[in-house]
Amino acid sequence: MFNAVQPARPTAHAKTTLKPWRAALIGMMAATPSLAVAVAAFAHPAPVQSPAAFASDRLSVEVLGQGPDVILIPGFASSREVWRAEAERLSAAHRVHLVQLAGFAGEPWAHGQGGPFLAPVVGELERYIRERGLKRPAVIGHSMGGLLSLMLADAAPEAVSRVMSVDSLPFFGALFGPTATPETVRPAAQATAAAILSADEATFRRQQAQTAIGLARSPAAREAMVEWSMASDRQALAAAISEVMTTDIGPRLSGIRVPVTAVYAADADGGAPAAMADAMWANAYAALPDKTLVRVDGSRHFIMADQPARFAEAVDAFLAE
Repeated sequence: MFNAVQPARPTAHAKTTLKPWRAALIGMMAATPSLAVAVAAFAHPAPVQSPAAFASDRLSVEVLGQGPDVILIPGFASSREVWRAEAERLSAAHRVHLVQLAGFAGEPWAHGQGGPFLAPVVGELERYIRERGLKRPAVIGHSMGGLLSLMLADAAPEAVSRVMSVDSLPFFGALFGPTATPETVRPAAQATAAAILSADEATFRRQQAQTAIGLARSPAAREAMVEWSMASDRQALAAAISEVMTTDIGPRLSGIRVPVTAVYAADADGGAPAAMADAMWANAYAALPDKTLVRVDGSRHFIMADQPARFAEAVDAFLAE
C-alpha cells in the first residue's frame, strides 16, 4: 500500500521506537505503490477498461467474468494489476470488478495538490455499485484499499454484503504506537507528504526500492511496486498519504453491521512477528460486531504476492460465508 520516501520521524507527541516491519509499512505509506499478485501478471498487465467505462475522475473499473459481484480495491500507489492473478481465478465463478484509483500507477489525476482524497473515492464506489445495479457485492481491499472498504461499509451498509481488509488497519497511525492519535501523527503525515513532493526522481526510486524490501518477499513484486510508484502522480500520493495516516475510523467500527474479515501478515524474518501482529489486529478490530481475523504466516504486506495459495484459500472462505 505505501512506500516511497523514508517515513518522517514521529514527533515528540508520537514518540516511539518503530520495529522494522512497522517502519517499512509507514515508509510504504509514505509514498509508493502497493503491489502484489503473481509474478506473470506484473510482467504482462492486461488491457485496462471494460467496454462500457464508468465515467469518473476518481477511479476506473475493469470487469471480468460472470456471477456474484466482487470488487477488488488496490492500495496506496498500486495498480489494479496487484489483483490480476486472483481476479482471473475468481472470474471463473464471479463477476470481478477491478478498481484503479486515480493518480496511482499511471491513472490520470486531475485534482491538484489539495482537497479530500478518501471520501470522494468512497462516494464514487457507492455510485458505481448503484448505477451498475450490483447486488450487494463483496468488497476486498488491500492496505489503503482495505480502509476504503471499511469506510464504504460504514457509509453505505446497504450497498455491500461483506468486506475483507487485507493487511489493513482502521487507523494506520497506530503504527506509531498505542498512544498515537490523528493529531499526534499529523506533523509526521505532513512531513511525509512534503518529502514525496520534493524528492528528485533518482532519490524517489531509490527510496521506493529500499522500502519495497520490507513489503514483499518476491523480487518481482518489489520491482513492480517501484514501477507503479514511479508512474504515480506525486500530488495524488501526497494528498492520499496525508489523509491515510491521520484517518481513524476505529470509533465507527461498532456501527458496521456487515461481516468483516481482516487478513493480516506475519513474518518472523523481516516482517511482523506473529504475536505482535495478533495483538495489533485484535486490538484494532476489537469493536467490530461481526469479524473474522485470519493470520497468514510467511508473508509481508503484500500477502497476495507472498502467499498466493494461502490468500486464495482465505478469499474462498470469505466468499463462501
